[in-house]
Amino acid sequence: MAFFDCHFFSETLALSVSAHVLVPQTPRRKRHPVLFLLHGLSDDHTIWMRRTSIERYAAERNLAVVMPAAGRSFYQDMASGARYWTFVSEELPAIMRNFFPLSEKRADNFAAGLSMGGYGAMRLALAHPDRFAAAASFSGALDYARRLRESGKPRSRISRAEWNAVAGTGTDAGGTDSDLFHLAEKLARRRGPKPALWLSCGTEDEIIGDTRAFHSHLRTLGCVHHHEESAGGHEWAYWDAQIRRTIAWLPIRK
Repeated sequence: MAFFDCHFFSETLALSVSAHVLVPQTPRRKRHPVLFLLHGLSDDHTIWMRRTSIERYAAERNLAVVMPAAGRSFYQDMASGARYWTFVSEELPAIMRNFFPLSEKRADNFAAGLSMGGYGAMRLALAHPDRFAAAASFSGALDYARRLRESGKPRSRISRAEWNAVAGTGTDAGGTDSDLFHLAEKLARRRGPKPALWLSCGTEDEIIGDTRAFHSHLRTLGCVHHHEESAGGHEWAYWDAQIRRTIAWLPIRK
């Protein structure tokens, strides 16, 4: 595997940004399958390389991995900030394919992430089922609409002022394209291929309720998906094991 520490200018964000990228050294393959791997609220693009063996896991399947920085944006086009959703969903894939031999085919594109990144990965796949073949959420902060309504409460990790910067002064994102539950309903009604979905969370994780609620919603809608719970908290030992298992699960074409 080749490892790249990328720094480039984003027209969407109007600032210089960073990403870590892994690319297989297999000259026989012209365009590699790629996983867009998203970080959590308190992390940045370097965290997956520092806390997991992602390079080794990806090498086992000749999988390229793109790990972008997105700050504390919750992968939104922020009300008082940068357009991180447009950056991650539109500009970033185009730039990475220009820099590296990454496949544009739906069957070769996947997304995954932890906590806030789990939300971002699920949104990518549910909003763009024509572009992503699979997505995985680990300990995902999946109930964006509820978190926005409850912002500012003592247990919230994001203050009301910070939520205002992300989402504006309103507190109801239900039924919008920022709401995974709404996107899942749209996906259930959609004809054509649907992305494979992986949901997991540790049983000692304080935000396990998000994964359970989203799993129940998908099951009610009849959306086929993988759901599992096992011992673990909101911690890297759990996420390292999950990213390894997920990469083995991805429907990468031979």
